[in-house]
Amino acid sequence: MAYHAALYVFVFLPMCAVVYQAAPQRQRWKILLGFSWLFFFVISGKLILYLIGTTLLTHYTGIWLTLLKMQEKTEREHADRTEKREIKRKYQKKGRSVLALGVIFLLAVLGYLKYYNFFAENVSVVAERLALPLSFEAKSLILPIGISFYTLQAVGYMADVYWGKIRAEENLFRTALFLSFFPQIMEGPICRYTDTAEQLFAGTSLKYENLSDGCVRIFWGLLKKKVVADRLSVPVAAVFGHYGDYHGAVIAAAAVAYTVQLYMEFSGCMDIVIGSGKIFGICLPENFRQPFCARSAAEFWRRWHISLGTWFKTYIFYPVSMSGVVKKLSQFGKKHGGKYVTQLGVSAIALFPVWLCNGLWHGARWSYIFYGMYYFTLILLGIAVKPGRDRILKICHIREDALYWRIIQTGKTWVIIFTGELFFRADGLRAGIAMFRSMFDGFEIRQFWDGTLLNLGLGRADFAAVAAGCIAVAVVGHLREHGGTVNGRLGQVPTPVRWCVYYALIFAVLILGAYGDGYQAVDLIYAGF
Repeated sequence: MAYHAALYVFVFLPMCAVVYQAAPQRQRWKILLGFSWLFFFVISGKLILYLIGTTLLTHYTGIWLTLLKMQEKTEREHADRTEKREIKRKYQKKGRSVLALGVIFLLAVLGYLKYYNFFAENVSVVAERLALPLSFEAKSLILPIGISFYTLQAVGYMADVYWGKIRAEENLFRTALFLSFFPQIMEGPICRYTDTAEQLFAGTSLKYENLSDGCVRIFWGLLKKKVVADRLSVPVAAVFGHYGDYHGAVIAAAAVAYTVQLYMEFSGCMDIVIGSGKIFGICLPENFRQPFCARSAAEFWRRWHISLGTWFKTYIFYPVSMSGVVKKLSQFGKKHGGKYVTQLGVSAIALFPVWLCNGLWHGARWSYIFYGMYYFTLILLGIAVKPGRDRILKICHIREDALYWRIIQTGKTWVIIFTGELFFRADGLRAGIAMFRSMFDGFEIRQFWDGTLLNLGLGRADFAAVAAGCIAVAVVGHLREHGGTVNGRLGQVPTPVRWCVYYALIFAVLILGAYGDGYQAVDLIYAGF
């Protein structure tokens, strides 16, 4: 039961809303928890035990950390200044040990299920080449859907309790709802406790405005998924699955098509997720903010999969950059190497684990690791050339906000994005390198319009539907980028006009969506991560 399935949109979600509204306000969060566990059981069966285990570990680790803070406070009340410092150090050490225990256990489970076979295969290959008597057999492991998402959410919760940003939730089932809220369990967004907890437990009654906005957002997501993403999956699968048969412009077109497919599917899924939450008065954080308007690789990642980037920044980048080791290196560097070299070195140290984890988070493949290192290199390069770049712009009197310069920067970023997604989608790093090379082999721009692309599984009508969907998304994105909101503008127009737009959206999904004989349902891409 995926978010874009009719069973979810027309049966499960309405049923949950009806039961939720019928329940007393104080009990409504329990209805959400019940439906969340039902949803997860339907999609994962007995693998719900992993979610329950994560919930128990997260909850009681948080309780343990809070108890340590309370004990510390009690001991410090009647202590002198010297004793207080000693007590603080003692409890910091205990707290770090408890936090490390909880985090290591969660990551060990995730790592074993997700990366064991990758590790076993590569270690065995290296051992064989070195003639070492060492080998690991691959195992048949089943990865629970959404485990990467709810594991990061659980780790963030425990870290926030340790840092004193939140107090541990005392009710086990409330912790369970925070980790398993059904609209976000499969693909995020990855939330912090302060993002959603108060709303989850408020039991807000259903309101017409929330129902209207939520349903519109859901159908907007369905349009992206069913009209655009599912259609583009056909030529993308054809080229990436048989890349040896294609070269030149066809490979370039496939890289662009996959990037559009991925964005339309993932952002469309987020629209459905956010719309589902909105129905219950729960505002989940946005996960995309017009990423194709970005003018650099770093800005792109501030706009794409925002919740993942925020998690890495909060729980990896800042702790590493503020660690004692990095501070000492920074002081040494400023004294012996200069400010520029020090800034570059510190940035590299803090960014490397972020982008290594970003690549590994997506899956156990060298192409994903390459993808992470690709952006690490580009972002670090951007930091390295910034002083010289700024000097050149000043000498040439080029304004950053000039239209022609913005177009050049955005175009450059598009090339970076499309190239990165080619390696991301390729069936392994070798395949990605081969496809990248073949893109320059006999590149003929006329292949974009001479009918060559019509041999990849889509007809002219399909490409027209894709183009129409992309134009609609681009227009809405333009309005949002310039401070406008579609719902806000629709609320200002006469009711008949507004409902005409609503019906147009619904019929666009029903009529132009990818259905019918021969249609193969396309699974949500990010649900596999």
